[in-house]
Amino acid sequence: MEAEGYRGYCLESVAAAYDVVLITSDEPSWEVPFIKDCVVVPDPTDQAALSAAGRTLADRYKLAGVFTWTEWYLVSVARLARQLGLPTTAPEVMQACRNKATARSLFARHGVPSAASVSVRTRQEAQAAAERIGYPVVLKPAAHAASIGVIRVASTEQLPAAYEFAAQAAGLGTESTSVLVEEYLDGPEVSVECVTYQGETTVVAITRKTVSTPPFFEELAHSVDAADPLLDVVAPAARAAIGALGITNGVSHVEMRLVDGRPRLVEVNGRIAGDMIGHLVRLATGIDLPRVAADIACDRVPDLTPTRSSAAAIHLIYPETSGTLTALRYDGPRPPWLEQISFQRSVGDRLLLPPEGDMFSARIGFLITTGATAEDARHRGQEALRALTLDVAPHRVGPGTWAGPIG
Repeated sequence: MEAEGYRGYCLESVAAAYDVVLITSDEPSWEVPFIKDCVVVPDPTDQAALSAAGRTLADRYKLAGVFTWTEWYLVSVARLARQLGLPTTAPEVMQACRNKATARSLFARHGVPSAASVSVRTRQEAQAAAERIGYPVVLKPAAHAASIGVIRVASTEQLPAAYEFAAQAAGLGTESTSVLVEEYLDGPEVSVECVTYQGETTVVAITRKTVSTPPFFEELAHSVDAADPLLDVVAPAARAAIGALGITNGVSHVEMRLVDGRPRLVEVNGRIAGDMIGHLVRLATGIDLPRVAADIACDRVPDLTPTRSSAAAIHLIYPETSGTLTALRYDGPRPPWLEQISFQRSVGDRLLLPPEGDMFSARIGFLITTGATAEDARHRGQEALRALTLDVAPHRVGPGTWAGPIG
């Protein structure tokens, strides 16, 4: 359900324009109406297995391009494209996007405003780095995504437990298993949705974000407004970051914070944003980012012409506390502005918030609303949320501790 709920719109969009052959980690189910063929590779980060699957499909069909919207597969898919002689941003560049330490060094080299950052391997190194940078700091895995393992640390007393939290997530990384200690950027968080074709980058939208209260960084809501006045403020920094990394082709999701009104880079993700942000962009502007990504992968000039000017918002549904989901239903009306409601959990499911859990174990679903402005869309989202019945029976998640809330 998670893949269908959050990425189904991508596959549907691409399949409307192209014959799609899929390399997937599981036997296809909901994907079947949108694909012509597939090869199952249990672990697409296994380069040898992925390359063999690509060669199998290349023997069957004349492939025009290959791309992924999955963060974990960016490097291996870029290597596959190169092996098949298909258009791609260089795998080394995708590696730099995936390794936040490498990205920070490139930002510094090219004068892109970012955050002070130190890569560490031990708690003692983390303590020393935090003291040099100055509290509060942020600890995060060097190669992860979805805010997993990311935590704000306000004092030296909090650092040992925070380091263990970040290091556990970092240990799952494929490009790096180190932890970063970074300057805390105090300001509103936004992302910039960009398209790069043959080295030229176009900023198509800005996403305003609502994140959880410290110490965690769970993303709770996003909104996109085609007429957002921040576009001109953030566009130069987004283009500079993409240029510093060397991205030549593809859709990028550039995260930053506005510190004293000026953009400071958090990271560049070399793929379409998650959390349905690409769908919000289409609702607000008419620009179809999955189709754009497919066109670029096939070395076709993408159509970036806006066909509408409105706004859309997504509210990501979390419980107030860890526990067992005992009731979940939407009782309200379905006005035209309530574009979508999606639940990825069912009654009886166990929900686990950070620090014991993450977005995959805690998130219940989402709802999407539209409006003339982002404020309209967000207000309508709050109205829809009030019609949601959501009950959780709390439970303990560790010796003498409770998890939550994050909002």
